Amino acid sequence: MPSQTADPRHRRDDLAQVTADIVACRACPRLVEWRERVGREKVARFAGWTYWARPVPGYGDPGARILILGLAPAAHGGNRTGRVFTGDRSGDVLCAAMYRAGLANQPTSVSVGDGLEVRGAYVAAAVRCAPPANKPLPVERDRCLPYLVRELHLLAEVRVIVALGAFGWGAALRALAAYGHTARPRPRFGHAAEARVGPYTLVGCFHPSQQNTFTGRLTPAMVDDVLARSRALAGLSGGGEAD
Repeated sequence: MPSQTADPRHRRDDLAQVTADIVACRACPRLVEWRERVGREKVARFAGWTYWARPVPGYGDPGARILILGLAPAAHGGNRTGRVFTGDRSGDVLCAAMYRAGLANQPTSVSVGDGLEVRGAYVAAAVRCAPPANKPLPVERDRCLPYLVRELHLLAEVRVIVALGAFGWGAALRALAAYGHTARPRPRFGHAAEARVGPYTLVGCFHPSQQNTFTGRLTPAMVDDVLARSRALAGLSGGGEAD
């Protein structure tokens, strides 16, 4: 695990470089074409928006104890706003839950610059471009993996990774393996599943997609329980500060 004494100012600089590299990425032609086409064609309810239509970097607290990892930006969510889990229904669920857990300063987030501050957590996606039908190809998933590995290296205080969905769970395991940490047998995803992988604890949560939340497969209370458990595992007190 990286040194816990790394200067946080340098860590911010390094995360800023990862962000710049992500935003400039054009490695996957299918994803580049799709994200840019969505940004041009838009949908009626967002006709007045200038879409971001680029890869979407992670965001949050450089001293985070918890990494929250999703699948990919939504076509009219993160691909529009430029911040993952911002401006869509999944983001509404996650932001409200982070607020209740003391990880965010406000319960809603609709755009970059709306005042959202994340404390004790960092939010990212396994794939940084919005994929057609929300289904990245394996080669696209693998091309994105180094960005997550770099973020994980720089987020020196992370102790817990919350994987939103099976895709996030698999991406976390691949990133940890690239970082030198594996678990045998391979941990299986499930809601509230836990797995110790090297110095990290991986915690599963059903993805806060409309399919899951509208059907009741995932409720706000279930997300709250996962984040409360993750806070405890990460050693965060009730006020959002590290013990």
